[in-house]
Parts: sequence; structure tokens; C-alpha cells
Amino acid sequence: MWWAPGFSSEVTAHWGSLSETVWLAVASFSLTPIPLFILMGELLFHTGLAQRAINGIDKVIPRLPGRLAVIAVVAGTFFSAISGSTIATTAMLGSLMLPMMLAKGYEPKLGMGPIIAIGGVDMLIPPSALAVLLGSLAGISISKLLIGGVFPGLLLAISFVAYIVASAKLRPESAPQEDLVVLRGWERWRELVVYVLPLSLIFLAIVAVVSGGVATPTEAAAIGCAATLAITLMYRALRWQFLVQALQGTVAISRSRA
Repeated sequence: MWWAPGFSSEVTAHWGSLSETVWLAVASFSLTPIPLFILMGELLFHTGLAQRAINGIDKVIPRLPGRLAVIAVVAGTFFSAISGSTIATTAMLGSLMLPMMLAKGYEPKLGMGPIIAIGGVDMLIPPSALAVLLGSLAGISISKLLIGGVFPGLLLAISFVAYIVASAKLRPESAPQEDLVVLRGWERWRELVVYVLPLSLIFLAIVAVVSGGVATPTEAAAIGCAATLAITLMYRALRWQFLVQALQGTVAISRSRA
């Protein structure tokens, strides 16, 4: 070949085979869950249900060192379980939690670190677009990869919380204590019960149907997406413009992963 004088025909054939294999893997029907997982997170982000869930988590976490950073990790782990979009989760936490932490006097590293790190948790805990992609490319069971990411993801999140608390305790100036109004009774738990628990059912449904062999990852993604859409309608949070924005975000993120 004139453009690669040192290449033999055998090497060229191997490169052709490799490119064909990669193309077939990427064009596989097994990648269908990725945009559906991403759409779940985009719907929660644009309809505002994500912010309501964060408020519910905020009210039940007691006073402790680096509390706002801990909330970012806990909320990020929760949304990792109901969204396959790492970008959507990180963007949501960055827009909601980072300004709050900086305003309270948190060091930028302690404020931004948990938000970036939670992307690693999002990649592990199902629904995970990365697990679908890796399983498709490597020819590994996507269902087993999705289920196998639950424990490592939770362990990683717990490690982040432990590090934040220890760091804030050793260096109190990095995370100043906030004036916390402790709510009592139903007022403290109301938003958690009303918003967080129903959204948790999406994660439980996906894990149950995949681990039980009831549905394929693609079918589980469709179930999760339908459940997310139904919940946004139940809360009367879905508007036409929110749906359009969610679909546009899904297309943009899916194209960037292609």
C-alpha cells in the first residue's frame, strides 16, 4: 500500500478485521439501553424532581463535619441509582451544591472534589451506560455487569463520605460549620418519603427485573424510562418544554458517547 510502505497485507487484514469488530460492537442492538438510561436522568433534572429529592436528603442528614459535601455524595449516589447519565448527575450537583458550599466558605477543592468523584460511582451503580458499553464491546453479560456494580459503587460512596468527614474534622477551616435548623417529626422526613422513596422504586425495579432474569437490559431500561416518565406525570412536574429539553440532552450526550 502506497500510504503505508512498511505494512504487509497480513497486518492490513488484521487492522481491517479490528475496525470491523469495533464497528459491529458499537452498532449492536445491545447499546440501546444507553440513551434510555440517560433519558431517565435528564427527565428528573429538567422537571425539578432531582432538586426536591436533594432537599429531602438535606433535611435528614444530621450535623457532622463537611455536611454539605456529604450531602453531595449521598445525593449523587442516589441519583446514580436512577440515572445512567454521569454528565447529568455531575451537572446537577455542580449547579445546586457547589454554589451553596462556596457561599458557606468551603474550600473549592472540598466543594468540587465530591461532585467530580461521584461520577465514578455513577459509572458503577446501575443503570450504568458505561457498563452497557463495556459489556457490548467485550462480549460480557451486561446483566451481570450491571448487578456487579452495585456493591463496589456503594463501597466507593461510603469511602468518599468517610474521607470527607475525616478531612473536615482534621482541617475545620476547609468546611466551616453551618447554622443548621434541626427539624422534628414529620416535617423532617416528609420530603424524603414523598420524593426520595418513590424514585428509589425505579432502581429497585431495574435491579429486580435484571437480576431475576425477567427482562433483558434493554427491556429493563425501557421499564425504568417508563417508570420515570410516569413519576414525573404523577407529580405533575412534566411540561412539554421539559420533555423537549430532556430529549435534546439525551441526544447530545448519546452522540458524545458514540
